Amino acid sequence: MKTEYPVTDLVILAGGQARRMNGMNKLLQQFDDQIQLLKISEHFKNQVQQIWVNSHRDAPLYRQIEADIQCYTDDQQGFLGPLMGMKSAWSHVKADHVLFIPCDITYIPTQVLTRLHQSLERVPQAQVVYVTINGDALYPFCLLKRDSLPVLEQAITENKLSLRHCFQQLEAQTVAFQKHSLFCHSINSLDELQQYKQMKAFKQSISG
Repeated sequence: MKTEYPVTDLVILAGGQARRMNGMNKLLQQFDDQIQLLKISEHFKNQVQQIWVNSHRDAPLYRQIEADIQCYTDDQQGFLGPLMGMKSAWSHVKADHVLFIPCDITYIPTQVLTRLHQSLERVPQAQVVYVTINGDALYPFCLLKRDSLPVLEQAITENKLSLRHCFQQLEAQTVAFQKHSLFCHSINSLDELQQYKQMKAFKQSISG
């Protein structure tokens, strides 16, 4: 594991219902050349201490694919969104920093973890830093400090589940990335998945 930043765990957020995907488990789908679980875990496994999946299903399948992966469910039932997945993480992880990433991400920037840590170091009072891609805010793709937990708990108690609203209270920073010709940074529906694969096939046909 690299040591230029504090010990960090990775949590893949896969705790939603995927209603617009007809309940399909996006983490087990193949958007690109690998299924999402492998694509994400292989990108980060040499950069983090432990990889976790926040999910309410398929834990045995995850471990068949990546034996060292740990899983946890939300502290409360009801599919309360990524904020609950983040709050619940601190009951399980040992590290004081967690990189959260949505399970349906299509593009993982190089050096993203290093750059997120550098951003936090520049602003000591900040408790979170999140990624923007081509100007779009990806709040669930973020690096969070353990000290953020009381704010997360208060937001959930008040049923204020917006990451944007919560992050404002955490002195949120951003790290911007650009990716030319990126069709979409995440897959939220079966239509988007079909369009993404069609665009990918088209690009390969004209480049080949």
